[in-house]
Amino acid sequence: MPTMADVARSAGVSVATVSHVLNGTRPVLPHTRQAVLDAVEELGYTPNGLARSLVTSRTRSIGLAVSAISNPYFTEILQGVEACALEHGYSLLLADPHDDPEHERTVVQLLHERRVDGVIVAPSARPDALVAYLTRHALPAVFLDRLLPAAAGQGPRRPPAFDQIGADGAAPTARLVGHLAALGHRRIGLVAGLPGWSTTAERLSGYRHGLAAAGLPYDERLVVHGDSSADGAARATADLLALAVPPTALVTGNNAMTIGALRTLRERGLTVPVDMALCCFDDFDWADLFTPALTAIAQPGRDMGAGAVRLLLDRLAAPDRPARTVRLPCTFVHRTSCGCPPPPEKGSDS
Repeated sequence: MPTMADVARSAGVSVATVSHVLNGTRPVLPHTRQAVLDAVEELGYTPNGLARSLVTSRTRSIGLAVSAISNPYFTEILQGVEACALEHGYSLLLADPHDDPEHERTVVQLLHERRVDGVIVAPSARPDALVAYLTRHALPAVFLDRLLPAAAGQGPRRPPAFDQIGADGAAPTARLVGHLAALGHRRIGLVAGLPGWSTTAERLSGYRHGLAAAGLPYDERLVVHGDSSADGAARATADLLALAVPPTALVTGNNAMTIGALRTLRERGLTVPVDMALCCFDDFDWADLFTPALTAIAQPGRDMGAGAVRLLLDRLAAPDRPARTVRLPCTFVHRTSCGCPPPPEKGSDS
């Protein structure tokens, strides 16, 4: 089996230069770098990752702890994390915390014991045990999608202790509410997510701002919590329909809750948008295949996942730099579940 010394002799460079090229630890002249890579290819040399990790104390692996990996939204984030990690020569270890605070700390500890260089976590609604563990062990970490309270505007303003990345949730939700209000709706219900999550708080804040901008009063009876699940949203939507004066339009807080709301509407014999207009947070691949197609807010899942990896790599390169919180914009995807007519087809004369 060829060794690093064999690669060095073939490329006409030192073993140290080969190491710098393979590990990216120091800039190398382009022609020298290419000579090393050609020698690696010609000899079929495979770096010994275990031996390298023993020397550098790095395994070039990242732990990713997110719940509901089967959710299309998190699947898209996972694709962004994996692609960016691979691009930078890192492998990925996955864990599902099940949105349980104690299990969350346990799975992060297990990832840590497998000597990952750092972790990316979508935290639960009560991440105190997780934060304590990360702080105590100085484990590099990035919080993904759901931000810590101060960074999400839910607590006293102070610099976040960890790097964080998430989509803007308030302004897009306000836009959905404003769009429905512009179509004439005066009673707009919100099927909100799990209490305690920053995403839930931001979308509720956006809902209230959207009502205020449209000159509509806030009625707490029109806000129900679907707990970010299809079953929870189905029950919450039934509660809204049971009101003496039910809403004429709904905003749902994520894709799973959209499915639950649609299920209840169908069971009650109600059609969208004739009997109930609907707009949702989270776009997904088949949203345009529903009848009617769903008007939605699309989150930049892949960009968020890739951004989380870059934040973590920056932290590994400069452990003492100030923590950063990155917010990414969302996209309004206008379809027909809100009650608007379908856009003219491309190439039509209308």
